[in-house]
Amino acid sequence: MKFVSVHSELFEKYGKVLKGYDVAPLLSAMEKIDLPAEGVAYEPAIDSLEACTDLYKEFTDRAYGGMPVQVGMCWGRNTKLNCLEYHRGCELNIGTTAFVLLLAKASDIHDGKLDTKDVVAFTADKGDVVLVYEDTLHYAPCQQEGIDGFRVAIVLPKGTNTDKPEIKVKNEEDGLLWARNKWLIAHADSSEAKSGAYVGLTGKNIDISVD
Repeated sequence: MKFVSVHSELFEKYGKVLKGYDVAPLLSAMEKIDLPAEGVAYEPAIDSLEACTDLYKEFTDRAYGGMPVQVGMCWGRNTKLNCLEYHRGCELNIGTTAFVLLLAKASDIHDGKLDTKDVVAFTADKGDVVLVYEDTLHYAPCQQEGIDGFRVAIVLPKGTNTDKPEIKVKNEEDGLLWARNKWLIAHADSSEAKSGAYVGLTGKNIDISVD
């Protein structure tokens, strides 16, 4: 699979790399959290990361213009696409090592389906503050070849990815709601699909270790 840097012009329609943030304290706090024995872990908000108070305030005031945010982390070992999701609001990703994001655009969804051939693999460097736009579809990061796992801080509007609200499904998008402020499209091969997530990814389930 071809990999493209988040510092390239191609990334500009998916997001941008924010400058002027001292993320060293955040990276140090993230590195203190052990990788899981296998698979991927995710927590929407982690006290030790939000305790980096100067940076937390900068994320709140500068990156999100004063809106409340949460700082959590996705960490573990992953090379597959599995699903794509989106939120109301942008997301920041900051890794303790280089990592890979598999991204597509919401406009690539047609009749409730998205072909995985439209997914692009972007590489980010350690410490990059990578903002992905609201209409950029994404999911769990992947580790880069030669690196044992990943730790990626995830900054989102406060409350995102917590308990799903109880709603009556009245339209197609309602059927994608998987958690609070989280709309999800799954590949049939994923565990999320087996748990009842909407299957909308067609084509092969991308695995960057083999594709």
